[in-house]
Amino acid sequence: MSVLRVGNASGFYGDRFSAMREMLTGGELDVLTGDYLAELTMLILGRDRLKDPEAGYARTFLRQLEECLGLARERDVRIVANAGGLNPAGLADAVRALADRLGIPVRVAHVEGDDLGAAHPGALAAHAYLGGFGIAACLRAGADVVVTGRVTDAALVTGPAAAHFGWAPTEYDRLAGAVVAGHLLECGAQATGGNYAFFQDGDVRRPGFPLAELHADGTSVITKHDGTGGFVDVGTVTAQLLYETGGARYAGPDVTARLDTVRLGQEGPDRVRVEGVRGEAPPPTLKVGLNRLGGFRNEVAFVLTGLDIEAKAALVREQLEPALGKIADVRWELARTDRPDAATEETASALLRLVVRDADQQVVGRALSGAAIELALAGYPGFHVLAPPGKGAPYGVFEDVYVPHGAVDHVAVLHDGRRVRVAPPAAQDTVVLAHVPEPPLPQPLPPGPVRRAPLGLVAGARSGDKGGDANVGVWARTDDAWRWLAHELTADRFRELIPEARELPVTRHQLPNLRALNFVVEGILGEGVAAQARFDPQAKALGEWLRARHLDIPESLL
Repeated sequence: MSVLRVGNASGFYGDRFSAMREMLTGGELDVLTGDYLAELTMLILGRDRLKDPEAGYARTFLRQLEECLGLARERDVRIVANAGGLNPAGLADAVRALADRLGIPVRVAHVEGDDLGAAHPGALAAHAYLGGFGIAACLRAGADVVVTGRVTDAALVTGPAAAHFGWAPTEYDRLAGAVVAGHLLECGAQATGGNYAFFQDGDVRRPGFPLAELHADGTSVITKHDGTGGFVDVGTVTAQLLYETGGARYAGPDVTARLDTVRLGQEGPDRVRVEGVRGEAPPPTLKVGLNRLGGFRNEVAFVLTGLDIEAKAALVREQLEPALGKIADVRWELARTDRPDAATEETASALLRLVVRDADQQVVGRALSGAAIELALAGYPGFHVLAPPGKGAPYGVFEDVYVPHGAVDHVAVLHDGRRVRVAPPAAQDTVVLAHVPEPPLPQPLPPGPVRRAPLGLVAGARSGDKGGDANVGVWARTDDAWRWLAHELTADRFRELIPEARELPVTRHQLPNLRALNFVVEGILGEGVAAQARFDPQAKALGEWLRARHLDIPESLL
């Protein structure tokens, strides 16, 4: 059968607004997807729906369609997006109303069943991660636009692929190939040079969005429209493949993809072939993301300038202690951004950050604000803050739980109103997830002279968040660099380089086909991004910090 060309026009709620039009006008496509959901987004949409029961979906998607729905119909491009968030039925109705107003005949379908709020009454949002076969049912019935609630990011690609190629639910290798392609597309321009460790290898001022040319056997080519910015090479694809993953088994509701079987090859300019992906039966449970309000938080950053930084920080803490005694969670962090004999006031200054959390907004609000600002004329020399503390804002907490497939009523609501239930996999078609035995290490490099240098001179990295955990994928660009990296960067060495991780569980996974190591650091992000427990709450720059740390590197690699 023919190649299926699937593009992406959104990696998050708030991504480039013009991307939908750019993808529709830039070249040939069969399906255009958009990923609008993340753990934090579900919390935001949940708060929106508290104010308005008709809300709960990504309104940006509607505004994009107002510009582009006619263009998609003219070019016979189907649109699949998870922009439905907490209210996919409401978004589907809104798309129909928009199409009627514009006079564009479109068939709109949606997928529902992910909402498990009734079983979790204390949660602001509780949603299971559904697979792609509900999307496939909508497309097979002729839908032009399919909107969903919480599905896996990769389901936006596995659904269209299963519909187009007629894959059965047990064709695991083909489905796993589509999962990998979907994972590579889901974050938009991250596959085309965005956020890339070696960004200076190409022009990434305005990277284009990616697309995948999918084949019936599950292989694909990751590329982009001709003439768009950025670049696609084995490195950019490797970086995205490692993003927000764990071990060799990448589990989902439809299939478990074996990341240790993925093979990447540069097929030509801006074209990377993805092949060899093996799949296994999915696990017997579905992940459910729970978002709840955790309380209220407030923060203030004191600017400490010049001499005696440590003593100034100690004075602030001593002065504020009486006001902080009743607060449940108090965290201080001193960032020594100051330099001796600095040429500017900013580079002579350090930041002392105070973050407080409590169930009582009054405790973290006016009481803290008043105590902090009262120090303006009675504190350390040079007292000032980056911004005055506010009244205290609500923060969210994310956690995940797991339920049997049968606990979810996965339904495709077709464009004509018919409801098609997507059957869960039979028990014999699931396998409990288990770790893959670690492969043997490559032969070490022969002994030779070394030089103290940053890890980033010989390795790339990309990091991200999964609830309270973070992952850091690290890959080498040459075989020799991989031989050194695999032996040098152990879990213990990782803890040495990242002091925050020294008391935390760190698991290292080898992916030799990618010349990569993937580290999972449990608990480094506390209760998740919405809780903002860390300077970099989503661990987006954790990999870049690791690359900046110095090790003894063989001179032959430098």
